[in-house]
Amino acid sequence: MIIKTVELDIVLGPTSALPESTLPEVAFAGRSNVGKSSLINGLLNRKKLARTSSQPGKTQTINFYNVNKELFFVDLPGYGFAKVSKEAQAKWGKMIDNYLMNSETLKAVFLLVDIRHEVKSSDKEMYDWIKASGVQPVVIATKADKVKRNQIPKQLKIIREGLGFKNNEVPLIAFSAETKQGREEILELISTLVG
Repeated sequence: MIIKTVELDIVLGPTSALPESTLPEVAFAGRSNVGKSSLINGLLNRKKLARTSSQPGKTQTINFYNVNKELFFVDLPGYGFAKVSKEAQAKWGKMIDNYLMNSETLKAVFLLVDIRHEVKSSDKEMYDWIKASGVQPVVIATKADKVKRNQIPKQLKIIREGLGFKNNEVPLIAFSAETKQGREEILELISTLVG
């Protein structure tokens, strides 16, 4: 997949209706600070399209990036950050649930987890939520440059066990925004998923 054009096309807030679109969508979900914006920017070869922040919980809307006028990359709000009020978290939860359950063109949800840590309960809940919505989950282990190369298989096994799926049952890809490890593999998978 060659990225020719990208633009932030639609921004959904908690009360917005889902867009009426026929373009396929792939969504990106993960805890605050897992590197979601860095992944999206890395995949799209843009430096600051998705806003990265040292303040977790910054993305509070669902952002639709139109890629090549052929598909949408959908950036979901990060979850699991304590400084965001319970009401705000509940609003995001409803907004994400509404999107997952009702988007008619959603092909897959890429769940990002930090390769350095064990799976958090909120990651497992999100994974189960994606599966319950009937959408294909894909797991991306971010920050792969932060562990030794020979440690990556072990860390991927820990993630697989933590989320509760077997080898090859769900795609699991190690990614680094620094080295671009995993970028081509993810883009190839997106091409296959959206046909």
